[in-house]
Amino acid sequence: MNKFTDRYPTQGDLILVLNCGSSSIKFAIFDTGQNPLPRTPVWNGKVQGVGRTPTTFGQTGMTPQAISLDPEQPYDSALAYIRERLLERLDGRRLHAVAHRVVHGGNKYFSPVRVNADTLADLKHYIPLAPLHQPFALEAIDVLLRTQPDLVQIACFDTAFHHDMPKVEQMLPLTHQAWERGMRRYGFHGLSYDYLSVVLPERLGEAARGRVIAAHLGSGASLCAMKGLRSVATTMGFSALDGLMMGTRCGALDPGAVIYLMQTEKLSLEDVIQVLYSESGLLGLSGVSADPPELFPLEDQDNETGARVRDALNLYVHRIVRETGALAAVLGGMDALVFTAGIGEHSAEIRKRVCRDLAWLGIEIDPQANERNDPIISRPTSRITVAVEPTNEEWIAARQAFGLL
Repeated sequence: MNKFTDRYPTQGDLILVLNCGSSSIKFAIFDTGQNPLPRTPVWNGKVQGVGRTPTTFGQTGMTPQAISLDPEQPYDSALAYIRERLLERLDGRRLHAVAHRVVHGGNKYFSPVRVNADTLADLKHYIPLAPLHQPFALEAIDVLLRTQPDLVQIACFDTAFHHDMPKVEQMLPLTHQAWERGMRRYGFHGLSYDYLSVVLPERLGEAARGRVIAAHLGSGASLCAMKGLRSVATTMGFSALDGLMMGTRCGALDPGAVIYLMQTEKLSLEDVIQVLYSESGLLGLSGVSADPPELFPLEDQDNETGARVRDALNLYVHRIVRETGALAAVLGGMDALVFTAGIGEHSAEIRKRVCRDLAWLGIEIDPQANERNDPIISRPTSRITVAVEPTNEEWIAARQAFGLL
């Protein structure tokens, strides 16, 4: 199989961004020949269901198609498939670098970094802090280091945006020795919040530099309190389990509950990890789905399923409202609330319920604007501007990588 560097000429201007999860690889290609770097990729898509059946390949504007991967090395095979499609589509242009979204940079990596074998080995130490994401990004890096050793790879960290939060927001109430070992609140979804720090001034003007709470609501979820376009507090902490209730993750949980599961119910460490990361949240409480749109039609049923779905959705919204209030207290008020990521961008119902329960802050939303997913969904009379802003983590990763080239 031909290498990228074999097929592309010596002059080129493309950056490939890879966003790797446990069963999917999202990709996007950006053209660095334009200044500033365009926010819209030249091409993007994803391989879905890596290591499962069916596995599909989807790209912009096309229906996903079933593909076959090597069952013994599904990640290697998926990356090779993306590589071949890239070579077919963009023949004649050189790939300058690959940027990877890496969830955890620990207490060492606060800005994008070129990756070599030593860096890769170092980043593996943070796998226990983000087991749903970290190992898969690192596997992709490892595959390319082995198969394309001359290709520049750059890691872009979700934790980096929160690095300069006030120390009081970073500290955990453990021993000072734990702090020195790197046990602290890191925060996540940083590429998403970094994008908002760029685009919100365009959308909101000077108000974007005020007291903003951003709600990244997807399968994983967090809130970020921003002031002067910088993170001052966030709901995720030491790991990606903290804070809001999520699709399958529990969010903030009394540590005593974990001790109880292990001590009294005799769950092993592996069992607890499985429960907290994959069997809790909306899925665990509803017993049906981790996806709100799939739950809404069931909540009015007069049966046990309906009752469980109502409880799950009520707690999901309640945790968002509760944490928003806490961050508003940290900020000393709120000027804007911004919804982003899959649920935040597309679920008018979740936004309606959250804003309903935050009406005491002076939030008033326009129901029609909310249903249309308009960029601004608050009424002109609302004390707080409520916005809906699609995230663009891939562009941020490409921009960070371009800055190192």
